[in-house]
Amino acid sequence: MAFIYTIAGLNHFRSPRLYQKIIPDYFSNPKMLNQLSGFAEILLGVTLALPQTSHYAAWGIIALLIAVFPTHIYMYQNPKARMGVPKWALLLRMPLQLVLIYWAYLYT
Repeated sequence: MAFIYTIAGLNHFRSPRLYQKIIPDYFSNPKMLNQLSGFAEILLGVTLALPQTSHYAAWGIIALLIAVFPTHIYMYQNPKARMGVPKWALLLRMPLQLVLIYWAYLYT
């Protein structure tokens, strides 16, 4: 899990336009939000790998997964943000967040 979040966070800086495209319009400054979420994923991924901080990192990942959930709704509702992903796949992606939250909870 630590590896996945660290790599995902690095990808925010490698492909920023991909992530900025899925940030809902009602949030201002998508560039900054992308950088913040990317940094948070890197930090949480690294701290999840450390036994003395993994408990706190897991709670941080849970909070992050909840915080970014509006992007999933936005992608489902906005054809421009879908990036060619079928609506059914985007709909199935939403409950997957609960699985990821549970997985993070196992580290708390």
